[in-house]
Formats: sequence, structure tokens, C-alpha cells
Amino acid sequence: MMMEVEKRPEDVGQILIKVQDDIRQLRESLVKGDGKTISIEELEKALSKTEQGLQLKTEQMLAQVNNQVQTLPNANGLISMEATWDLHTQAKMDQTRMIQSYIPRERLRQPQPPGSLLPLRRPIQMQGLTPGQQLKQGMALRAVFNPYSQENRNVLNSNFGIQLPLIPQKKEFKPPGKPLIGTTVEPLAVLPKANRVDPQLAPPAITEDDARKGIMSLIERGLIPPAAQLTLDPSPVHNKMAPLHNPTEKSKPPAPPEIATNLAGIKLDLMTRPSDSVSEVQGKMPVIPRHQSRLPISGKQSRATSDKTRDSSPSGQNVKTPATLKTYEMPLQPMPPPTTPASGEIKILSHRFAAQNGKIRDNSSEFLAFKQHYCLTWGSIVTMLKHLERMLTNYTVPVAFINGDRLAELSLEFELEQAPTIDDLLSIIVNRDDVENIIFRPGRRFKGPNGQDVASAKIQATWKMYKERTQYLEYRRHKWASGVIAISWIMHLKMTRLRQQLKQSCADHLENFRRRAKKLALSWDRIKKGKRTIIHIPSLGLTQNIRDSFNDFGIRQNTQMARLCDIRDSNVDVIFISPVPLSEETLQYYSKLLGLKAAIDSGNVEDQADVVDRYKIIVPEAIKSFPTHRMCLSTILKYSPRTLKRIKLLIKGKEAYIVTNVPHKDDLAVADYLDVPIFAPEPEVSHLYSTKSGCKRIFASAGVMMPPSEYDVYSLGQLFECLAQLVTENLLVKKWLFKLDDEFDGRGIAICDIAENLKCYKWALKESQRYGDKWSKKWAQEGAYIKIHAEIPEVLAKHARPINERIYPTWDKFLEAFLSQGGVIEACPPSESITTLTVDMCIEPNGKTTLVCCGDQIHAESPFSCWGISVPQSCVEPQVLNQACFKIADACKSRGILGYFAVDFVTFIDPVSMEQMLWALDLNLQYSDSLAMFQLMTYVSNGVLDISNHMFEVQPIKQDKKPRRRRLTHEEEVPVNTSRFGVLSTRLHHTNLSVVHYSVFFHMCRAHGIGYDIKEKQGTVFTLIDSFNREKLGMIAIGDNLQGALATFARNLSVIHQEISAPNMQGETNFSGAIEDVENILGTTSQNEEDEKDDNKNGVKD
Repeated sequence: MMMEVEKRPEDVGQILIKVQDDIRQLRESLVKGDGKTISIEELEKALSKTEQGLQLKTEQMLAQVNNQVQTLPNANGLISMEATWDLHTQAKMDQTRMIQSYIPRERLRQPQPPGSLLPLRRPIQMQGLTPGQQLKQGMALRAVFNPYSQENRNVLNSNFGIQLPLIPQKKEFKPPGKPLIGTTVEPLAVLPKANRVDPQLAPPAITEDDARKGIMSLIERGLIPPAAQLTLDPSPVHNKMAPLHNPTEKSKPPAPPEIATNLAGIKLDLMTRPSDSVSEVQGKMPVIPRHQSRLPISGKQSRATSDKTRDSSPSGQNVKTPATLKTYEMPLQPMPPPTTPASGEIKILSHRFAAQNGKIRDNSSEFLAFKQHYCLTWGSIVTMLKHLERMLTNYTVPVAFINGDRLAELSLEFELEQAPTIDDLLSIIVNRDDVENIIFRPGRRFKGPNGQDVASAKIQATWKMYKERTQYLEYRRHKWASGVIAISWIMHLKMTRLRQQLKQSCADHLENFRRRAKKLALSWDRIKKGKRTIIHIPSLGLTQNIRDSFNDFGIRQNTQMARLCDIRDSNVDVIFISPVPLSEETLQYYSKLLGLKAAIDSGNVEDQADVVDRYKIIVPEAIKSFPTHRMCLSTILKYSPRTLKRIKLLIKGKEAYIVTNVPHKDDLAVADYLDVPIFAPEPEVSHLYSTKSGCKRIFASAGVMMPPSEYDVYSLGQLFECLAQLVTENLLVKKWLFKLDDEFDGRGIAICDIAENLKCYKWALKESQRYGDKWSKKWAQEGAYIKIHAEIPEVLAKHARPINERIYPTWDKFLEAFLSQGGVIEACPPSESITTLTVDMCIEPNGKTTLVCCGDQIHAESPFSCWGISVPQSCVEPQVLNQACFKIADACKSRGILGYFAVDFVTFIDPVSMEQMLWALDLNLQYSDSLAMFQLMTYVSNGVLDISNHMFEVQPIKQDKKPRRRRLTHEEEVPVNTSRFGVLSTRLHHTNLSVVHYSVFFHMCRAHGIGYDIKEKQGTVFTLIDSFNREKLGMIAIGDNLQGALATFARNLSVIHQEISAPNMQGETNFSGAIEDVENILGTTSQNEEDEKDDNKNGVKD
């Protein structure tokens, strides 16, 4: 039945399965018996044999598992090891299990009765350690080997009885922390904004956290008002009545020890004279007080003080100190009570002793008493006394009285510090004034010991100091000079490099400008007929000194808001760059004004349209960055990148060009960034021919009439010579003008009446009459020229005066500017009645010349400054004026000038020939204010200027057809007057306008009938120039005749002045001067009409 079992330990499972199969077979054989008798003995033998086989195989397998080493330890050693390393179970093993482990095998294998079960299997105690004990043993060994283990001390102490010393814990390595970024504390509470605005509000409550920060923190954060009266509770200072002592009551000094008393077994050596009593001896001896424990002290007693003056015997001998006790045997004096200011003064003078010839009298009673009093701090006092003796010896001070108490205090201050100064030592001397006079006497130090050595050392030190100081100052000067030279050279190189870069940049801008100008000329015909965008930049590119002389330069550039009227052409969109910020009210006004175009065309007020998408008004952002620099608009736009980007987006993919005012070099930079051409000449060309001398060259080349003049005058001698020659050749001219080359708006003009102030004028006039036609010869004029030249300097110095005295207050100032920039000497028209007129022209890129506008000037502030114009002109024959204008335009065209320009003429009646004269005066290569206002006049009237006869015509008014009865008689219909005249000005100035808002102003005008009739194309239109101060305006008055337009203009000025002025507040205005000039023009026109009627009547009679 039993099968052989292999002895490999890994076959344990297979062995058990085989045994189980054998037992099952045995059971089946018993159950399926053939009916034979079964012998119980045989059955027991078979079971016993099977059990023995299982037991044998089990023992073999357990022996193979447990016996992994060849040699096993003996029983005693195994037991001792278990006793040593079994740290947790110290009890004895179970006796029952021990007995069962030693029961004989025969007893255990006795056959069991039938039906009994096999005995339960029990674990057999194996020799050696269990796996759990082995684990504990390994952990204990590791704890023993590691002295830093927490179980090390416990294992050694419990198993071996060894008490180890404490080992400091190993410091764990902590990685460095990262710095915290940002705020690590919470912000402290501050006073709320509502409390800061309204101090009457109740202050917020103060929390405990805020209170811990302190009172100063609360005051700085505003939680406590700065003027609050604070009370600390409880108060850190407690009031207590101070005890006051009467300085006159001095406590008696403590009685000295009895003479007969033997102190410490030492006999005192007292030297007294027989005649002296005990009380006298006590008064002269320094007092040695009793010990504090033996001497009762009352509240009224105080420390005895020494006399202010040293006591001396009648014979002049000092009393010998009777005290021979050692320092450590002397009893300490009691501490003095707190003193009042009165008693403090006595304390200061309580210890005083003398020093004679630099030596302290150490045998005097005062010094001994001082030494005894400060015996505990005597070491530092001795050091201070040595410093004092050294100072007194060095300066040979004969006598000095020392304040001992102050000396003691000072010695404590300088005990561990540096040596005291002379001022510190003088502070302890009673007779300080006398000692100071001696010490600070020049040369006193050199009279002391080693005076010659000290003097020689002082001389050497002074000389060395002077020499080193001189060398050092020279070194500093050289170093400073080298630094200045180096910095100057570096700055020179950088500035040179920067100038070269700017010069190259300007050259590139100019080259690009010329390239785009050629391209514009080739494609102008196409651009003019198609869709285009005009970028209006009303920039006054004047010189810096002229711009600085304007107080309201931005407003002066904003007088051309009427350029927006270019949208009259349906193919034109306008981008207007405003030099000043505009209010919303101003923008709404221009939106409504420009929206009247449809109503003007139809004659119906209700036909208004929104044209906001046709124009853009842009304010550069750099205006706020340069509020006081008085830069021209082109420069501001150059430094406004956001505005430039916006403009570039607006014109992207469109035909566009720039129309400026006075050209400037920054116009080229702006055009180069936007990549658009400029409808203007080059800035340098424009500046050259806009000067007074430059325009004379153009007039001379054009062959037009000019006043007698000399230009390009730069020196005083040339001025006198040219003026003398002009006066000699033109004796009929009484007044002469001096004009600066580089000025603006008639400001740089001076006038002098030569005929009235020249002494030889009448003689020269007779000479010219005597020579007759030969007077034009130089030899005939020589005598008069010499006399006139001699008188000219005095006449100019006394009688020449500038026109604008605000800019040039005196002739000397004007003459200085005249000679620095050059100028022109020009004749004033020899007539009392003169008229100045302005003609605006345009030279297109393709060379076509157009006369755009012409008008007679109106003068209000100055006879040489244009305040306004009346359109069209009516004082010169159109053919004569057109001929002169086109000649000048041809001369400008030949010099590369294009764009808009204005020509000023003057006309008068020649007193000799009685013919009308037309002189060309000035040339301005710019887009003028009169041209901008004329564009507005054209926009609101839908009219056209006929340049052949200088008439401004509008479309006839549409009459409503009404049924009429047929009449037999024929009546002639009166023709409709389609002519219009306008009076334009952008210079209306009144300071009282600032107190009236625009809405109120327009209501006031409407109430007085000041407005514009769309149907009749007559009335008044305003331009808003100053949005915020509202002191300046522009105005157009349109009528069907010149007299009506002038009268309307004058009436409007009068009404506005009366409405915004009061008797006590007239304000600053130019209305009165304009009204006066307009009335003079009205009188002249009325007189001309009467004369014309008389001539017509005379012609009919003839």
C-alpha cells in the first residue's frame, strides 16, 4: 500500500496526497468487502504500518527543513543564546509541551480502538529561534550597532546593564528655503476716504491689533487726528511733591572720632599746637565721618561740604592732615539726600581746590577732602588730573581753581573713551574766563616746556599741510579738467554722430518727398477726378523765436477749422488734425453746420443730412505732453505714434495727400511715415521765398510793380547808405518802412517819417526840381545824397518807431533784430487813401494755376496787419490784378513752388500822374486764413467766384409759381440778384466771451436776428476756434451788396459787444477798431457810388 517517498523537501505536498490516496483505498476495501470476516488485528497492523510510515517521512522532511547547517550548537549554548537575545519573553516554556516533546515514540504510536479518530496534530517545539525571534534579534543588533538609534540605550541597559551617556541628536540637514516674493504682511488699516473728505464724520473704531502698533502708527495712518489730546491710562508719569531744602540751613559735619579711641590698634599721629583746642583742630582737620552703621542719620542731616575758600593758619602755614588711616580702613561717608536746584549749586562748589603752575596742590585740605570723598573712583580721577596738569603745564597757567565734583563726573565720562578735549577740561575750571584768555592767547603754547620743539613741529606741519594741500588742489583741478575734457569729447562725438544721423534722416525724408511729388504730378489728373482723402494739418512751421512770442499759439493754428468744408466735393473725405482739444459742444456745432449742405442745395431747411462719416477730427495725444513748448502741429503729430497709426489705417488703400499751412521739416517726417505726398513746396524753398527779401526777388523776376525798396540789408552802414539813396531818388515818398525778413503777420515793421524830420529835405526837393528830368542821374543826386546820408542816423535814432511795441519796444531792439536776420527798406505809398488787398492762388502739381480768392483787407489792430477781408475785391480792375497775379504765379512755378500761396497788393492814386498804382508787397507760401473762410462762404452759399470779373455768383432762388391774372400791359420782370459779397474774419477777440457759453451765445444772436438764411443765401455764420476759453471767434457776413455785408458785419460786432459787456466790465477787445475801419470803408464806398452816379449823369448830358 505504501509507496516510496522522495526525500526532497519540495515534494511534501505530493507525499501528503499519496498518503491520502492510500487511506482512501483502504477505506474502500473495507466498505466493499466480499463478505469475508475481517480480522481486526490485521487492520490494526495495516493502520499502524501506515502511521509509522507517515511519521518517518514527516521526521525526515522536518529534519531537512530545520537542519540547514551541518553542525548544530549544543543544548547549553542554544539555551544561553535564547536567554540572552529573547528580550521580550523571559518566562519558562510550557511544561506540558516540554514533556510531550520527550515522550517515547512507542507510547505515542499505540494502536487506537476501532472507531477512534487520529490524534490531533500539534506543533512540535523545534530547536533554535523562531522567525519572529530572529527578526527581533536582527532589529536589536541593528539598534546596538547604531549609536543614534532610539533603542540603543534601552537594549544595552536592559540586556547588559550598560548606561550610555546622552548623545546629542544629529542635526538634520534642512534645505535652504526659497525667498518669499511679494507682500508678507497684511496692509494696515488707514482712515477711510469718506472721513478724509468729510472730517465731521465719526472716526472708525480702533481694533486691538491697531492699538498694539503704537500711538505714532495710529496718528500716521489717520486713525487718530494729529491735533487730538491723548491721555495715557494709567499714566506712565506719576506726580509727587518734591522735597525742598533751605540752602541757608547747612547740616553740621559729623563729629570726628575721638582722639583717644584706638582704631584697629593703630595710634594716630596728630600734630596740633598746644594752643589749639579740640574744636579748632576739628575745624581745620579734614573730617573722617563715622561708619554708616554706627552713625545715626536723621532726615534733616546732609553731607558736610568743604568751605569755598581754603582755610589757612594766621601764619600762612598749612595744617598737616591728621588722618593716617589707610584707604580701605576709612569709613564711607553717607550718601547725600536729593538736592533742590538751590542745594545743587552749593554741591557744585562743595569740592574746589587749586592748581598752581600746572601742579595740583595735593597737600591742601581741600584736595585731601576731595580725595577722601571720591576714594572709590579715584583711579579715573587720577587719569583726568594728569590730563588737566598736562594742559595747564603746556600753557603755563599760573593759577587755576578746579571744580572737584565736575572733575569726578567728567572722569566717569572719559574713563573708557578717548582723551578729553581742551573744552572738556576747561569746563571743570572755576575761573574759566581767565584761563581761556591765557590758553587761547596766540603763541602761549610755545612758552611751555619744549616750546621750541613744539613750535618747530607746528611750523613743519603747517608747511607740509600747505604743500600737500596745494598739490592736492592742483590734482583736483587737473582731474576736474580732464573729466570735463573727456565728457565734452564724448558728448561731442555723440552729438556729431547724432547730427549725422539726423542729417541723413532729413535727407532721406527730402528725397522721398521729391519722389512722391513727382508721382503726384503724374497722377494728379486721375486723383483730382476720383475719390481722395485730404489730410489737413494747419501747422504754422515758423521759427522757434516767433512761436515763443505767441501766448496762444495753439489757438492761432486753429483758425482754419473751415478747411472741413472741402467735403463740398462729393469725392473728397477730410481728416482734420486739430492743434487744440475740442469740446463736445464744438464738435456738435460743426456736425450741424456741415450737415446743412443738402438743405443749402435744395433751399429747404428740413433737408439736412449727417455727414459725420465724411470727415474726421483728430487731436494728437502729444498735445498733453508738450503743453508749454509751443511746438508746431507737425512736430506734435510727429511725436504722436497712436495718431499716426490711426491716420494710416484711415487712408489705407485710398488716394491721399497732405495740405499744410506754413511748411516745416517735420511735415516731411509725417509724410514719410504715412507714405503720402504733400501739396506744398519744400520747407526750405518755402522759407526762402516767404521772407521779405525772397519775395522781392520773385516780384522782380515776374516784372510786376513794386514800391521803391532795397532788400538783403544786414549791416548798419548798408542801412544808412541804402536809405539815403532811396530818399534821394524818391523825394515824394515821405514815410519809409523797415521790414524784418523773418517775421509774421506784419509784426516786424518799423516806420519813420523822413520828410518831416530831415532838415535838408526842402533843399533836396528844390534841387530835384532844378534838375528836372536829369534828377535820375547819379551826378545830379550826389550833393543831396551826401547831406541826406549825414542826417539819416540822427533821424532814425530819434524818430523811427516799431509798429508792434509789445515785441519790439524800442528802435534799438528792432534795429538789433533787423541787423541779425536782415531786412528790407521799403517806401510807404505817397497817398492818404490806400487800399490793401489779398489774392489767394493755387499751383497744382500738373502746373495749372488757379486764382481761388481775392478780397480787400480790413485792419483793426494795426494798419499793417490783416484783420479780415471783404470778398470779392472791388478796388482794382480784374484784368490788371489777374495779370499781375499770374505773372507772380509763373515766377513761383519756375522755382519749384506748388500748392497754395497768398499775394498782398496795395493800390492808391499817384499824386503826380493821378493814375491808380498797384504795388506787390508780400508773398506768403501758405494756406491762409482768408482762403479757409472763403471755403466756408462757398459751402454755405453754394456760390462760385468768377475770376474774369471778380464776382461771386450764387444760384438763383427758386420762386414758387402762383397763378396770376393776365394783364394787357407788359411789365418788365426785375432780374434776380445772384451776386453775393462777404466779409470774413478769424480774429474776433473779446475777453467777455469767456463768461458766455456757446448755447447762450447762439440764443442771444437768434434773439437779435443774427443768423443765416439758407433760402436767400444771406446772413451770418460763425466758426468756433477756442473751445474752452471761448475768447476768439470767426465770423462771415454775407449780403447781396458790399455795403449791406459791411453793415451787417459792423452791426453784429456792435450787438455782441453790447450784450456781453457792462459799463464797468468792457473787457479787452478789437471790436471797436474793426467797426471803425468798416465804417470808413462804408463811407468810401458811398462816396464812390455818388461819384459814379455823377459821372453817369454827366455822360448822359454830354
